[in-house]
Amino acid sequence: MSEPLPHPQLLLAIAALRDRALAADSLNALAFSIANDPYALLQYHQALVFQQQGQHLELLCVSGLGRPTEDSPYLVWLQRAVRWVAAQLEDDKPRWLARDAVSPPADIEEDWAEWWPTGLWCIPLHDREGQRLGLVVLLLDQPPAPALEPLFDGLWRTWAHCWAGFARQRRLTRWRPSKRQLLLALAIGLALLLVPVRQTALAPAEIVSREAMIISSPIDGVIERMQVRPNQPVDKDTLLFSLDETTLRSRAEVLGKELAVADAELAAASQRAFDNPQSKSELTLLNGRVQQRRAELAAVRAQLQRTQVRSPRAGVAVYSDPNDWLGKPVSTGERILLVAEPRQPAMLIQLPVADAIALEPGAEVTLFLTAYPLTPLKGKVLETSYQARANEEGVVAYRLLASIDGQPEHARLGLHGTARLYGERVVLGYYLLRRPFAALRAWSGL
Repeated sequence: MSEPLPHPQLLLAIAALRDRALAADSLNALAFSIANDPYALLQYHQALVFQQQGQHLELLCVSGLGRPTEDSPYLVWLQRAVRWVAAQLEDDKPRWLARDAVSPPADIEEDWAEWWPTGLWCIPLHDREGQRLGLVVLLLDQPPAPALEPLFDGLWRTWAHCWAGFARQRRLTRWRPSKRQLLLALAIGLALLLVPVRQTALAPAEIVSREAMIISSPIDGVIERMQVRPNQPVDKDTLLFSLDETTLRSRAEVLGKELAVADAELAAASQRAFDNPQSKSELTLLNGRVQQRRAELAAVRAQLQRTQVRSPRAGVAVYSDPNDWLGKPVSTGERILLVAEPRQPAMLIQLPVADAIALEPGAEVTLFLTAYPLTPLKGKVLETSYQARANEEGVVAYRLLASIDGQPEHARLGLHGTARLYGERVVLGYYLLRRPFAALRAWSGL
């Protein structure tokens, strides 16, 4: 070892080593500084820097070289030797290991003389919690002077402090699962895919009445007035709406006059028949004309009676807005409104074809109303349609009717919400991949 530097210069050199360690921007840069920068002070044969990885020590840097990547005979022996060296360090204090003062295993002792000099100065680096971060091994011919060890103690602590910062950053930003963790996660994922779950589907729904009668227009005409308001309770024979009678009354008046003329012609022909035999042949024609006018007048009067449409039963009048119907021409059989029984509500569900699942009558249904999201309604499917049709939004869907359990007060006709339909039990993998599989088969044709 060369002549030691004067004490002030030694302090400046150690301070420079600490500054270089603090300036390192990565763990590899710090390891390179630890392995190479102290050479001017310690004149070692070689410096080895290891990182503690559980029970394994990973070689980070060798002085004078880049990071070794090949498994040379020296590096293979070094992995065995460093495990024995680390076992000799019981605390965080540096220790001098002389070859003639220790008893390493035979395979290590045999190659020590070939690869290493007389002794090793081993410097363990620990964090504040006492966990070993790494190990620095300096290959020397003789132990360092006892007066130097206190001076280098601050340098060791600086290396450990910087190392702890990089190790913490790597744990936060570069955590990678081990092979065992990946296999365990894969096994758990496969097991979860086999968990049985209820197959479900979501669909828009509306509360309707199970006992509802369609009220349609009895004749062709124009709606004059809606006599009831939307959602108004009605009794049997309550007037619901009326059609304009102007055309029918005019027709009835004309037919009445035509009937009077026909009756007068028939009476005159009957009187002439006594004196004129030719008038007898006209009686049949005139009598037929009178019967025709009388039948036409009776039909018009019957239509006049049908312009006042009354409720065939008690219930609630269900339709949108009276202004939508006022003055609107309607044809015979055209739907105007519903008379529904509010005490027998049901769910009318429009299940889109893309979300359809296998459902049978009796399947469970839960309806979440938009107006009452915290009080869902329970029920069961009563009937399903086998043919899908486009609804008002243009979505092709199946029509389902479901019951509502109990008599909930908030189950008011006309409320909308989202229904959850429950099918048979399937494994979770099928539940998650059903739609992707269906789309893939539709796209590929397999």
